[in-house]
Amino acid sequence: MNNKNFEVVDKKILENIVQRCRERNIIIPTYEEMIHPEKVPEKIKQELSNIGLWDLHPRNLYRITWKNEPKEKGGGYDGVNYMEIPSELTGVKARIFILLGKYFPTGSHKVGATFGPLVEKLIRGAFDPTRQKALWPSTGNYCRGGAYDSCLLACPSIAVLPEGMSRERFEWLEKVGAEIYATPGCESNVKEVYDKTKELKEARGDEIVVLNQFSEFGNAVWHYAVTGRAMEEVFEHHKFEGQRMSGLFLTQGSAGTLGCAEYLREKYPTIKVCAGEALQCPTLLLNGYGGHRIEGIGDKHVPWIHNMKNMDMVADIDDEACMNLLRLFNEPAGKEYLIAQGIDKKFVDELHLLGISSIANLLGTIKMAKYYEMDENDVLLTVATDSMELYQSRMKELHEQFGEYTPYNAVGDFERYLMGVTIDYMLELSYWDKKRMHNLKYFTWIEQQGKTLEELNAQWYDENYWKEKMHSYEQWDDSIREFNDRTGLLKQYK
Repeated sequence: MNNKNFEVVDKKILENIVQRCRERNIIIPTYEEMIHPEKVPEKIKQELSNIGLWDLHPRNLYRITWKNEPKEKGGGYDGVNYMEIPSELTGVKARIFILLGKYFPTGSHKVGATFGPLVEKLIRGAFDPTRQKALWPSTGNYCRGGAYDSCLLACPSIAVLPEGMSRERFEWLEKVGAEIYATPGCESNVKEVYDKTKELKEARGDEIVVLNQFSEFGNAVWHYAVTGRAMEEVFEHHKFEGQRMSGLFLTQGSAGTLGCAEYLREKYPTIKVCAGEALQCPTLLLNGYGGHRIEGIGDKHVPWIHNMKNMDMVADIDDEACMNLLRLFNEPAGKEYLIAQGIDKKFVDELHLLGISSIANLLGTIKMAKYYEMDENDVLLTVATDSMELYQSRMKELHEQFGEYTPYNAVGDFERYLMGVTIDYMLELSYWDKKRMHNLKYFTWIEQQGKTLEELNAQWYDENYWKEKMHSYEQWDDSIREFNDRTGLLKQYK
């Protein structure tokens, strides 16, 4: 395997970073510890017992895992946080499991997606926090995760995101001290984010290090290593005799979370993988464009880190369905109706764990189950990137726009948007469908962002390209351990 990405870039900068971490009491967890937090030193676990889940404390780097105890403060580690969606809600026989991002710091798993891009630069002296700022171009949670990780790692940060994102995102970024730039448009206006990023980089030069979620492989690598194994663990723990790992649905977004599909394909070769997007911006399905309201899934291009060759299907989700189900799942009249349909009250009371893109992921898994005529022997997985914690302003806006949510609204939304899920706007991909979508990368990444045609072709033709990228965390772990040894801080925990 090529190890050039792990060479020290600047020994003097690396020494400065080691000294800075030593002074700020920063210890960096390994991927192995994020996969298996039971391996975290006991004394660090004891420290966490007095730290809040969202606290700006360097030990919360050890809470970048799917296995945090679901407590706001002082929690340890438990099994993977997930929920199984009852068939009474989905209308299909197949079992659907959703991993829950709510119990990460910031309430979103994006603290994992941003960990890799920043840490791999720190541990090889490619980023100098004493004079540089980490710029996180994003459509929402990624820049929140980046700002949080930057704060814990004593790195200044810049967040660039569309002005149409929820108010809660901007308020939180202000609290962590990020430099904020709001760009024109909504969720799907990614190019405007790129343009502002380019403008800042040209104006401020070496002061800025851009960590683009759509091109940083550390994003996908984290999900390969950590999310993929969490999904495997949930399936293996809950499967009945004869059940199979049948499907994975994830909205494309930055394609980082789809990195877990690389791992699942290795473990379960017959799995079907579906990339989702908003119907109002059908980039993969129709080379289309437009604006939409499913916060968390940027569009109008194919991310550099998306392995289109590993996809089996594309499905588009109507944002109207997501916004109406948001009310069904959270308004009193909606929850009462769901309970009246025989859905367990305890489960209904936990539907706040699903944010807008989480609802889109749920709808996508239902569409997959119906398309492939899956039954009780099939298991599908997806993720809830975040929860309703970040969308209370959206609920207020919907109430102001449409008025009180009534039992009649609940009946209509349940029947139309859940029981009435159809298999329209889906495409099972041929070899040439996949290549067409892969080729869309050219117009963003080669013409606009300076990537090479040689690497674009390697992504398609080189059988080892994606495998080497995904397994890079193994070398990163070696470098993290060496870095921690140099700070000397771990000695007190052994």
